[in-house]
Amino acid sequence: MGTKKAIGLWSAISIGIGAMIGAGIFSILGVATSIAGHSMYISFIIAGLVALLSTYSFAKLGSRYPSAGGPVEFLVKGLGDNIISGGFNILLWFGYIFALALYARAFAGYAMTFLPVNSPEIYLNIIATAIILIFTGINFIGTKAVGKSEIIIVSIKISILILFVTAGFFFINPENLFLGELPHLSNVLFGAGIVFLAYQGFSLITNTAEDMENPKKTLPKALYSSVIIVMIIYVLVAITVLGNLPSQQIIDAKDYALAAAAKPFLGAIGFGLIAIAALFSTASGINATLYGGANISYMIAKDGELPKIFERKIWKNSTEGLLITVSLVLIFVNIFQLGSIAMLGSASLLIIYVAVNIGHLKILKETQANQLIIISSIITSVIFLGVLIYYEIYHSMITILALLIVLIGSFIIEWLYRNYTTRKLKTRT
Repeated sequence: MGTKKAIGLWSAISIGIGAMIGAGIFSILGVATSIAGHSMYISFIIAGLVALLSTYSFAKLGSRYPSAGGPVEFLVKGLGDNIISGGFNILLWFGYIFALALYARAFAGYAMTFLPVNSPEIYLNIIATAIILIFTGINFIGTKAVGKSEIIIVSIKISILILFVTAGFFFINPENLFLGELPHLSNVLFGAGIVFLAYQGFSLITNTAEDMENPKKTLPKALYSSVIIVMIIYVLVAITVLGNLPSQQIIDAKDYALAAAAKPFLGAIGFGLIAIAALFSTASGINATLYGGANISYMIAKDGELPKIFERKIWKNSTEGLLITVSLVLIFVNIFQLGSIAMLGSASLLIIYVAVNIGHLKILKETQANQLIIISSIITSVIFLGVLIYYEIYHSMITILALLIVLIGSFIIEWLYRNYTTRKLKTRT
């Protein structure tokens, strides 16, 4: 008899929800509101629909090629063993590193609200570093610890958000939702491009496929369920926030918008409760993303992207890939600001989605996927990427420069590595 797999349907759904409802919903509401105004919840709907298109592609690929590598496996299957697939694999790893850094910074930001007002800013770096190290320890224990801890964290987090939405709906001021002129359509799309970051954790579910019970049935269910559940939660939360606070107050409290929105109807206790929910959300995002990121780095090492020394397993079920990932995350956490990390992570993963879907077009016969849906996913992802770049050109050229360095650097690293080794990328048969 074979050993029972560690990741079941609810564990997989919890990992997906945990990865998505992390720093995104708690840290970008203020930014999205400053762009889309009181139509910000429409931006969440648009972004969710675009995410569902990519979810379809990942569900088909993950069912056909269940692997701990997830998108890494898909890229090599679709694009072949070459510098292009190798470069995208490295970019994907950087995307997870950016996401982890984002979650850690957001966690620290909410944690700072429990400290005295004039606390030294260095405390934010210390807290962000500490939470990454804590979940590194959890990941060293193994996949069962990740799945079980994620269910507990997500349950607490969702319960608090449901309380927030349920109580907040009774105090919504309709004028806050419909006051004034509607923002221009381009603003709603810009807002959707920004909040799309909040959906990008769904792909991490594919990293659990190798540890999953019956991945052909479980994986698609987990992917669709997690994205739909998260979209509903996001829209309800956005409406509650907009209904209880004027847009300008949301913008002014952008670092803790949900907590500020809870204060009018739940008081100081509500502010603290939502701040705690933010801590659980960002913590679960770290937990889920670190698990996926570690698997990504391991698959890259095993398939030839990193030197062979990184394949050597240490401690129990982990690899040195986990330590490499964590080390890079700690560097970004302590150097970059939240907004820059968010854009870098979102843009990097959007580029990966486009690459995965282009590769998917070459293997449609194997996955039996619908070509029109895959093409639609490519087009919408490109549009969203363009929206992000256009927005950042007018707000932070330094961030655009950093994105170009990471993108070009990923392919240069791959090209150099292939010139100094004869190792080849491999995929599962």
